[in-house]
Amino acid sequence: MTYVERRLRLASSLDLPALLVTRAVNVRYLTGLSSSNAALLVRQDGTAALATDSRYVQTARDLPGLDVIEARDAAAALLAPGVAVEGHDMTVAEYRRLGGDLPVVTGKVEKLRTVKDETEIDALRRACALTDEAFAQIVGRIVPGRTEREIARMLESQMVELGADKPAFDTIVAAGPNGAIPHHTPGDRPVERGDLITMDFGALYRGYHADMTRTIALGEPAAWQREVYELVSSAQRAGREAVRAGATAHDIDAAARDLIGQAGHAEHFGHGLGHGVGLEIHELPFLGPDRTGRLKDRVPITVEPGVYLPGRGGVRIEDTLVTRADGPELLTLSTKELLVR
Repeated sequence: MTYVERRLRLASSLDLPALLVTRAVNVRYLTGLSSSNAALLVRQDGTAALATDSRYVQTARDLPGLDVIEARDAAAALLAPGVAVEGHDMTVAEYRRLGGDLPVVTGKVEKLRTVKDETEIDALRRACALTDEAFAQIVGRIVPGRTEREIARMLESQMVELGADKPAFDTIVAAGPNGAIPHHTPGDRPVERGDLITMDFGALYRGYHADMTRTIALGEPAAWQREVYELVSSAQRAGREAVRAGATAHDIDAAARDLIGQAGHAEHFGHGLGHGVGLEIHELPFLGPDRTGRLKDRVPITVEPGVYLPGRGGVRIEDTLVTRADGPELLTLSTKELLVR
């Protein structure tokens, strides 16, 4: 789908004369321009104007189907009577500066972004392949004495060396008791034999974010570690198998969550099962017990159940996959068998 076609889709959904798009990621989605200062006006008739400053204006003028305005105050340059703004992005101060009585639209472009075209999925597939390859390259180098921080940097540098633009997000490496913290920040704790080590990481490729988590054992795992790993693995498999066009966000979450609850670990799985990925690492849709809505075809999401035992450790297994008419397409292909180093 071309950028012009994306703007036409947005225009056809408007019930106001025009929408002023100011979220940088939404401007990129609708134009291809990646910048720190740009605004896009999309009118009901499908025409569009883009405002940006001198740093980006030459690039903007090469983009098709846009009237380009050079302006430091990009949003103000495109304001007109009846224009709506992205209320979920704009601060109160910015809203007041621009007039304070503008119609507000929330999440309209984000909803369009949920369903990906094949060009987007190709970029995401490549980002996931780089993530898989980086994991394969460094997993054999995880030995006692390396710190969480060192392992995180190894993963990140390997992804870039393989061709990633950069890491898709700050890598999580959580070893031993730190594995009980879902979003632990890697520190200077050396990994030790007897640790479970959870690694949550991904590559960014052409703006698209991969997301994968694997948990490995350093040394022969204890019985409780194998038990928790097998439980999370079963729950993750059930969640993946529930992914299909038409399935509800609640039901996909329940497919995994119910297994964990039945094993007596309901209180040890506190986050949602997954989320959309694309130009952002967390985007619509979100999978969780209180989430509504149904998946459509060609929606990339993660499935990432976990069990976190305070003071002992934890396990999370996560894949990125895409809904397809004949079942989900798995994009992260690294083994989900428990690797013992």
